[in-house]
Amino acid sequence: MSQSRWMPQEALRESPYRVLLERGAFIDTKRDNREVPYKIYYPVEHDLKSMPVILWSHGLGGSRDGASFISRFLAGQGYVIVHLTHKGTDSSLWEGKGGHPWDVIRQIKITREMTLARMMDVPFVLDCLQGWIKEKPEIGGFMDLSRIGMSGHSFGAITTQVMAGMKFPDENERLINLRDERLSCGIAYSPVPITHISDASPEEIYSSIRIPMLYMTGTEDNSPLEKDIDYKHRLIVLDNAGYPEQYLQVLDGGDHMIYNGTRGKLALNPKRDEHEALILDAVFAFWQAYLKDDAGAKNWLRVCY
Repeated sequence: MSQSRWMPQEALRESPYRVLLERGAFIDTKRDNREVPYKIYYPVEHDLKSMPVILWSHGLGGSRDGASFISRFLAGQGYVIVHLTHKGTDSSLWEGKGGHPWDVIRQIKITREMTLARMMDVPFVLDCLQGWIKEKPEIGGFMDLSRIGMSGHSFGAITTQVMAGMKFPDENERLINLRDERLSCGIAYSPVPITHISDASPEEIYSSIRIPMLYMTGTEDNSPLEKDIDYKHRLIVLDNAGYPEQYLQVLDGGDHMIYNGTRGKLALNPKRDEHEALILDAVFAFWQAYLKDDAGAKNWLRVCY
């Protein structure tokens, strides 16, 4: 299908499949019984033989319940979306405490150990899915674990970048590569350079990203937790990635919380409907191109982003 005929808006008019949810938790006995809660969006009453799988990682203070407008839509288009909750960097940081969540989170020190634990949640869940699909044949029987994408927002974008091959400092400040080869492509919503924790050169840190990536940000995508972090700073990741097929969407007036589906402490966004439609356009095209081998979608991406 040529680029001139392929338009993502065609899919947005109506999701072809009804979407249901499955909740649960995986327990990692090798990491002191660390619990990794999940929420899975999946289509029903479909005629599909198989469906690609997409993982989603939340931001600092978030949970498996974020970004539902994106994942519900994608599931309706024939994907299975697996949302994770990363214990220690999740909503438990602020729930039940006085004050606004962001104000509470600013006072909490996130240790390297906590950060690396969330990174290791991803390969652990990928391992668990092998058995889960056998236990849930009504869902898992259609899940294609040979076609898996990774995505995440903010801290979840860092997690995505690491799974894509970005180097990350361990507890001894030694740069390590935690790339998971099972992940073939990724989306970083509000990408985050790690200049705040590493003095290594951008080339050394990001050139090891070796999969197709879509980076999504907005002109008002400032950090809610750190000063002087604007959307242009976020582009360090894209500018130094080592794989040629890297795409960028910058939303005019888009802010940090537009991808999560909730506003947090930010004022109402008058462009919210417009922004969410543009987000779904780009997201749908990217996954179609790289998880369903849709040449028309890839051409559209190259022209638009």
